[in-house]
Amino acid sequence: MIDAYEDPGTPDVRGGWRYLWWLVRCQPGRSVAGALLGSSWMVLLAATPYLMAKAIDEGLEPGDWAALAGWCSALFAVGSFNAWLSIMRHRTMTRVRMDANFRTVKVVVGQAVRLGAALSRRTGAGEVVTIGVGDVQTIAQALTVVGPGVGACVAYLTVAALLVSVSPLLATVVLLGIPAIVLLVGPFLSRLQGAETEYRNRQGVLTSRIADLAGGLRVLNGLGGKGLVADAFHRDSRHLQAQGYRVGAVTSWVQALGVGLPTLFLAVVTWLAARLAAQGDITVGELVAVYGYVAVLVGPVAFWVECGYQLSRGVVAARRVVRFLRLEPLEDRGARDAPAEPSVLHDPESGVSILPGRLTALACARPSDTATVLDRLARYTPSQATWAGVPLDEIRLPQIREHILLADHEADLFAGTLRDVIMGTDSDPAAAIHAAVADDIVQALPDGLDSPMDAQARNLSGGQRQRIRLVRALLADPEILLAIEPTSALDAHTEALVAKRLCETREGRTTAVTTTSPLVLDHADTVLYLVDGKLAATGTHQQLLTEEPGYRALVARDAEVMK
Repeated sequence: MIDAYEDPGTPDVRGGWRYLWWLVRCQPGRSVAGALLGSSWMVLLAATPYLMAKAIDEGLEPGDWAALAGWCSALFAVGSFNAWLSIMRHRTMTRVRMDANFRTVKVVVGQAVRLGAALSRRTGAGEVVTIGVGDVQTIAQALTVVGPGVGACVAYLTVAALLVSVSPLLATVVLLGIPAIVLLVGPFLSRLQGAETEYRNRQGVLTSRIADLAGGLRVLNGLGGKGLVADAFHRDSRHLQAQGYRVGAVTSWVQALGVGLPTLFLAVVTWLAARLAAQGDITVGELVAVYGYVAVLVGPVAFWVECGYQLSRGVVAARRVVRFLRLEPLEDRGARDAPAEPSVLHDPESGVSILPGRLTALACARPSDTATVLDRLARYTPSQATWAGVPLDEIRLPQIREHILLADHEADLFAGTLRDVIMGTDSDPAAAIHAAVADDIVQALPDGLDSPMDAQARNLSGGQRQRIRLVRALLADPEILLAIEPTSALDAHTEALVAKRLCETREGRTTAVTTTSPLVLDHADTVLYLVDGKLAATGTHQQLLTEEPGYRALVARDAEVMK
């Protein structure tokens, strides 16, 4: 089974079937062992009626008790050995499925890391969740075909060969009847694949909506939009439910035919064998053997139908994984090095320039406009932004990430201890915790920095999470720190302290923040006032209050909110 730290390999993303075949090729020894064990197990199941026929014809019927005892002993030995084979087959196939499961998880997680900031722009959270929760398991289950699927084919051919020695007529009926059963089920598998694809797509949409609700329910409730989103969620849920019923209807037909048709076929072959025995064309022992052979064939046919069902679902899931693996991160055509010394960041589209060594604040009536400017300056979206006069697109992306940090106020916080959440380096976090006014958070937790945090730090308040994010950004100590609304969830007293300490901590380093809080703006060396995403005025906070009515109205409104 794949090790947690082992390279999962390069997946074949040319299609769903090729991806499944890649999973098989990644574990050739185990796959071959599963096929051999599955084949041996099923063939020995067919040996049981053969030995039983010999015991009847050569021991029971002529009254030869020694022969009867010998054949019964052979029957017991084969049965015991086959039980052991069954255990080993199951163990091997479990390893095959688990390897496929873990390998798919690793390539999906690796792709998510590779996409980085482009992940949320290329696909929804619901799509990734659906892959992790459902598709990975479905893909792993589809590899059942490697063992029992191959074994079913071998058992089918073996039984057919044994039947030829009993009756060519019965052998012909079996050879033609079993494929006919599989062909009857085939169209339902095609329908199942289409219905399953639609179901998975709708499931991804609904999961995305759940993720959006979880992240923004408080805001939606405050804006009065909770009812509208709830109605949309109920509508999507009903659509998913209806599609689930369609999948269930096709699945029920597949499973019913998979059990019913082989049983009906068994009755037909048994009736033919009984007629042949009554006419003296076959012996009583051969009649018992024929019944046993056909009864054994019910297993392979059921496996074929089950494998077809699992493969249909597995291909649908594999196509979703392949579609995700084909996504590409932000293109990096940069070939130039980052500036050797602190330099100006400039965004021609907005007119914003971030001067080195200064604390710059961007203020705008629409926070999304200033956030977009910082996105461009951090090269998270294509733009004409420059650094020291050099287009950001021409600078190597790893060097941009090394020197420029975009700190989003809604950045993810992973589960773990608080120390793990904030420590991107081995530095002492005390100074950063003090600068972010987060001392009280650490002191209030039972184990301090070693206290466990829930995913997204949900065991903390919104303001506490925001300060923890700021601690993490300050610990990274980037050359250029671009912070989006770093104090928006804080009370006025805490916000004033954060603004003062941030200014002191980042003195002489390039820092830009987006905010409309006068408590933060008053500490900025330069304030850039934007209107509709364009630079309208530049100056200190006091200068803009005096000279810009629009800025004064914007900041005064924010001050009223803080009162």
